[in-house]
Amino acid sequence: MEREPMSPDDRPESSAPPQPLEWRFAQVFGERAAGEDVQEVDIISAIEFDKSGNHLATGDRGGRVVLFERTDISDNASRRELERQEYPVARHPEFRYKTEFQSHEPEFDYLKSLEIEEKINKIKWCQTANNTLFLLSTNDKTIKYWKVQEKKVKRVSVMNLDTSQSSDNGSTSSPGTSSCRALLPNGGCSEKMYSPNNNISFPPGGCASLRLPVVVTGQEFNHVARCRRVYAHAHDYHINSISNNSDGETFISADDLRINLWNLEISNQSFNIVDVKPANMEDLTEVITCAEFHPTHCNTLAYSSSKGTIRLIDLRQSALCDNHAKLFEEHEASGSRSFFTEIIASVSDIKFARGGRHILSRDYMTLKLWDINMDSGPVATFQVHEYLRPKLCDLYENDSIFDKFECCLSGDGLRAATGSYSNLFRVFGCSPESTEASTLEASRNPMRQVVNPARPARTLTSLTRAVRRGGENTSIDANGNSYDVSTKLLHLAWHPTENSIACAAANSLYMYYA
Repeated sequence: MEREPMSPDDRPESSAPPQPLEWRFAQVFGERAAGEDVQEVDIISAIEFDKSGNHLATGDRGGRVVLFERTDISDNASRRELERQEYPVARHPEFRYKTEFQSHEPEFDYLKSLEIEEKINKIKWCQTANNTLFLLSTNDKTIKYWKVQEKKVKRVSVMNLDTSQSSDNGSTSSPGTSSCRALLPNGGCSEKMYSPNNNISFPPGGCASLRLPVVVTGQEFNHVARCRRVYAHAHDYHINSISNNSDGETFISADDLRINLWNLEISNQSFNIVDVKPANMEDLTEVITCAEFHPTHCNTLAYSSSKGTIRLIDLRQSALCDNHAKLFEEHEASGSRSFFTEIIASVSDIKFARGGRHILSRDYMTLKLWDINMDSGPVATFQVHEYLRPKLCDLYENDSIFDKFECCLSGDGLRAATGSYSNLFRVFGCSPESTEASTLEASRNPMRQVVNPARPARTLTSLTRAVRRGGENTSIDANGNSYDVSTKLLHLAWHPTENSIACAAANSLYMYYA
C-alpha cells in the first residue's frame, strides 16, 4: 500500500493527550413526555451530517427523511467575528427543522412473497451544487437519489372579483366563489350566484370584461424534494450500507453477500465488485456486515464481516475483487472460544478516519481502532459491554445480542464514540496515552450518570501500542447502574469539524457539544 499523506489523524506519538471533554446539552427534537408511547414508525433509524456540518439528515422506520440546517453560523461574517475565530470560543451549535419528505413506501415482493419495509437503513450526503442538496437513502432493497432545493412560492392573483369585501356578519367571502352568474337557457345571466355565500355585489351593468388570473412569484421559499434516480433490483439480500466515493461520481451498496458499484447518473446498471456467495449455501461461513469507501482514495474501500475481520480492497487489481489487499483481524486467545464467540465478534459498523489512516470498528463488546499500515492487530481496544459478558445467555434469548451499534470518529481523529443500552453512549480518547472514557446519557442532563474513574491505559505490546480502556465491571454497567436493553442508542454521528454529537434515542434526536 502507498504511504498515506500527513493528515489530522497522523499525529506525533509523543504529543501529550488532550484533556477530556466536558459535554453539554445543546438541543433536542421530538422529545417525548414521561410515559408517552412511541410509535414504531417514528423511531429514528439513520443519522448523517454532511461534509460541511451545516446540515443533518435523519431517517426513520416510517420511510421518512427529515433535514435540519444549522442557524448559528452566518454566511457573511464580519471582520471582527472572523478575528474572534482565532481564539477558542465555546459556541452553542443550533439546528432547526428544514424540511422532510417520504423517501420510501412499504412494498411487497410477489415473487418471493416478502414484505419490504419502508425503514431507512442508511443516508449519505452527496456533493452540493448551487445551494441544492443531494443525498442517497436506502431501505432493504431500493436506493434513491434525492434533490432538495428551495423554490419560491407561486400564488394566483388578479381575480375577477374582489374577495376582500366582507359580508354583514364580518366574514370574508370564499376565494372559491364562482365569478360567473348562472346561465339562462337563452344565453343570458341571472344575478343568482352558485355559491351559498351570496354576499358579493356586482357593479351596475355587470362585469365589463373577464380578466384571466395571473400566477405571481412571491418572496417566500418552500423546500421541494424530488427523486432523481431509483437504483433497484440489484440486491437479493437486505442492503446494510451505502457509501459515496471521493470521485463524486460513484457509490457502493452492500448486502450480506455482495457489494455493487454504481454510477450516480446510471440507475439501470451496476457492477458487482465483491461476491462472497459460495456455490453451495451450506458452505456459507460469514457475511458482509458493512462497507465504506476510503475518504480520499477513490480506488480503495473496506468491508467488514460477521467473523470480526475487515478487508481492504483495491479496485485497480481486478474487476471482481475476490482477493483483498489487506486483512485486519484480532486473533483470539487459545481456550477462550465459546458458543457466543462468533456472534459477539461480528462487526456491526466501520468508519474511516478523516485522513484515511485509521479505521474504527464496532462489535458487540468493544470498539477497536485499526491502523491501515499495520495489520497485526488493532492499535487500541475500548471496552464497551464487558459488564454484559456474564449475561450473554439472556441477551441471546431476547435477541439483544444481535443489536447493531454504530460508531463515529471526531473530525480531528482524537476521539471515538458509540452507543450502548439505557440510552447511554460512550466517548473514548484515541491518543496513545489518553485515559478519556466518558459515559453520557441521551437526556437534557448528559452527565447525570456518575462515571467511575477510568482505569489507566494498560499497554499490551510495545510494538502495536494496543491499549484497553473503559469500564470492566462484570456485574453492573459502566456507571454502577442496572442496564435496560429495551432502551438502546444504536445511531449517532459526530460533527465533521467540531466536537458536537447527534444521537437518536427512539424517536428523539439529541445534540450535545463540548
